[in-house]
Amino acid sequence: MSRMLEGKRILVTQAGDFMGPALCEAFAAQGATLIASTAALSAPEAAGEVIAAAGPVDVLVANLAIAAPSTPAVDVGDDEWRSTFAALVDPLPRLVRAVVPGMLARGGGKILVMGSAAALRGMRRASTYSAARGAQLAYVQAIGVELAPRNIQVNAIAQNFVDNPTYFPPAVQQDPRFHDRLKREVPLGRLVSAGEDAAFAAYLCSDAADCFVGQVFPVCGGWAIR
Repeated sequence: MSRMLEGKRILVTQAGDFMGPALCEAFAAQGATLIASTAALSAPEAAGEVIAAAGPVDVLVANLAIAAPSTPAVDVGDDEWRSTFAALVDPLPRLVRAVVPGMLARGGGKILVMGSAAALRGMRRASTYSAARGAQLAYVQAIGVELAPRNIQVNAIAQNFVDNPTYFPPAVQQDPRFHDRLKREVPLGRLVSAGEDAAFAAYLCSDAADCFVGQVFPVCGGWAIR
């Protein structure tokens, strides 16, 4: 579908990280008016400020990421736990509280969370990160069914093994051991490209995806469903 986001104002958070650059490129190619925010969102007031500065928003794409902690579960301290949730989970309800009233006033909208398949399959030394990503997905499912009758569709992409600079930088991808890991763990046998993931995100932000409500879509080359 060509130009399927024509006329839509789409706010992408943390636009310089994780999937932000690929999303912005794909959305622009589909005709969207982009608001690419690079503001930090951990502070309680930050989400409201970003929404206020953006103006009218038809689609909010909550693209949130941090360097994933790899601490053994028994060694995870309160500071790591709280800081991970402060970065990945706490901004979501703040963004929703700020953006939903405007969407309701205009008759509807969409919210897409760029999440992680780490919440769908157990990973060693990832308890903090997986728990935070799991909270994101549970939140999407809950508000998805709550907001659907108001013509606001909320969904999430739960990804892993998708080419992005936050989790799979060039240094990782150039390591032969990483390619061995792809062959062992990912049925696809390669990384999902950033473009493939972003194209799916663009579809979920379009009117063609109005039927999806509170759904979590794994994009991980089959890793989460083995």
